[in-house]
Amino acid sequence: MRRLTFSAIFAAAGLLALCAQAPAQRIFTTYHCRDGSEFVAAFYPGDSRAHLQLDGKAVALAKRIALGGSRYARGDITLRIAKNGATTLKRGRRTTDCTAD
Repeated sequence: MRRLTFSAIFAAAGLLALCAQAPAQRIFTTYHCRDGSEFVAAFYPGDSRAHLQLDGKAVALAKRIALGGSRYARGDITLRIAKNGATTLKRGRRTTDCTAD
């Protein structure tokens, strides 16, 4: 019985530690674009996608191969983040430069 109690306490402590770390590990960034639009990008550890809140909709963009920096795309939406921080958002044929807050 004592071993079971210890195991339960240990498991609960581990779960609390995991929950306490989770909010600190995700990264949210708000971007303001030259064309007047804005979006929020979220990046989670263990998930290679970029999660955007764009035009009032949640969109997950898969990570794609990029020569420098990072590139994420889905359908006609592409997000590029260069190593120097320069960011561009392409929707259809329209491309705009964006800056992070």
